[in-house]
Amino acid sequence: MGPRDEKRDCRRPNITSPSFSTRQVRLASGLVLFSFVATHLANHALGLVSLDAMETGRGVFLTIWRSTPGTVALYGAFLVHFALALRAIYSRRAWRMPLGEFAQIAFGLLLPFLLVDHVFGTRVLHETTGVRDQYARVIYNLWVVSPVGGVKQSFVLVVAWAHGCLGLYFWLRQRSWFARHQPVFLAVAVLLPSLALLGFVDAGQTIARLATKGGLDPSVTAMPPESASTAFADTARTIVYSVLVALVGGLFAFRLLRYLRLRRNMVEIRYGAGHTVRVPRGFSVLEASRRHGIPHNSTCGGKGRCSTCRVRVIEGLHRLSPPTETEQKTLARINAGKDVRLACQLRAMSDLTVIPLLSTAVTAAEVVPRLSVAPGREQEVVVLFCDIRGFTKLVEARLPFDVVFLLNRYFAVVGRAVEAEGGKLDKFVGDGVMALFGVTPSALDPCRGAFAAAVAIGEGIRELNQELAEELRAPLRLAIGIHVGPAVVGAIGYGSAIGITAIGDTVNIASRLEGAAKELDAYLVASERAARRAGLDLSAASQRTIDVRGRSLALNVVAFDDMHDLSRSLDGEIEPLS
Repeated sequence: MGPRDEKRDCRRPNITSPSFSTRQVRLASGLVLFSFVATHLANHALGLVSLDAMETGRGVFLTIWRSTPGTVALYGAFLVHFALALRAIYSRRAWRMPLGEFAQIAFGLLLPFLLVDHVFGTRVLHETTGVRDQYARVIYNLWVVSPVGGVKQSFVLVVAWAHGCLGLYFWLRQRSWFARHQPVFLAVAVLLPSLALLGFVDAGQTIARLATKGGLDPSVTAMPPESASTAFADTARTIVYSVLVALVGGLFAFRLLRYLRLRRNMVEIRYGAGHTVRVPRGFSVLEASRRHGIPHNSTCGGKGRCSTCRVRVIEGLHRLSPPTETEQKTLARINAGKDVRLACQLRAMSDLTVIPLLSTAVTAAEVVPRLSVAPGREQEVVVLFCDIRGFTKLVEARLPFDVVFLLNRYFAVVGRAVEAEGGKLDKFVGDGVMALFGVTPSALDPCRGAFAAAVAIGEGIRELNQELAEELRAPLRLAIGIHVGPAVVGAIGYGSAIGITAIGDTVNIASRLEGAAKELDAYLVASERAARRAGLDLSAASQRTIDVRGRSLALNVVAFDDMHDLSRSLDGEIEPLS
């Protein structure tokens, strides 16, 4: 590719990254359609009351949606939403995606085909022949005349509602308040279609009984007269089906042609972890990762909102097109450098080398195994408390995703160090961690293991600081407290939250020592007893007596200003833990 090509590529717009206004138009049109479906389902649910209640509700429904503004809003929203959906599907380069995204796309493509018969059997029939599409007539046709049609329309309701709910979920799940109200949303998402289907069934059974007894009005059972209007409606129905088939079929035909064309112009994406993939020119880095099964964070689903997919561009930066408005806003919120881009928005128009900045190493697989319930007992344990200094100030103005990511990386460092030295993670409170040594069988000495874990934690945090140097306002600094003594150990909690833990004065003192480390600006403060039990060389430590809140007697402690002093102190002899 020559210089002219590179220059042209840099100016090429990002066709799969919709502008802010386009996204808002798609959202607004989707909300109009979702409102229509919701009110339609609510009207169906009135069938649980009576047919008269359904018809009364239909009057309100038609007042809204068959008025001139309602008609323009409804059909305009459908055309806009469908057109933008086809555009988004054409722009998508890879089909490997989460199941929820695939279901939303599949339902969206299926819905127009499922809705044609219903629209022509109600609104179009009414407008062309004057036949009143009252509930009794529609349900009679769907329940008595053509039960298969009734099953189909029930399926349409479920598909339409599921498509809308998935869209709302993908839009709202990043809001800070969503998790609190999610049970309510879920209840509505399940109850409304359930009540609508039950209302339809109840009304259908009522209509069937009336039809058997001859109690239905003739206008309900009469077939629409054959006329030029009905012939025109049938022709129009066929045309609509043909247009839909042409649009969707043409969409995938053009996608195939584009794929065959792009296969002749492949680019190479190299990842810092050693992976190298070849993809058609124009793929986003996230699409390349998904297509080749490379783990890559993307909390927002590739919409450029969360920054969790961001990468550092090592090679090829000067050939990239500038970030879109959406990408610029997200990168500005995290104070990203010029060489940082969002993988979901970054299109590979030439060879690239990138390094994903948010590791996917910490996954759900790294969970603490379920512990069996154990009776309480008193035993001697070593307790380690670890906390990040000034964490609240450190994460001010950072995105929620970044805070969670940073905490998980920090917890992973602490967890691996503790488990490697025979300890057990007990609990996480904010950015604080409590770990226990000596509560599970281990060949390692509990006291020495706790101090060795403290050294390993310091090493891990040093490496994390180097990795995230450009992301953090200041390096992470820790405060650690260690104490040894008797405690009550047992399975404490309720339900799935039960686990082996320790309670007692020893735990409280270890927590106070972690606070003392902050006050003394030390890396670690430990009780003198724990230090001597671990066989530390205390020549590099400062020794003092401090008052511990909640304890009448002063406590002899040792303080290490940094991790290196503590590491050198571990060369001393080990005294057995009695």
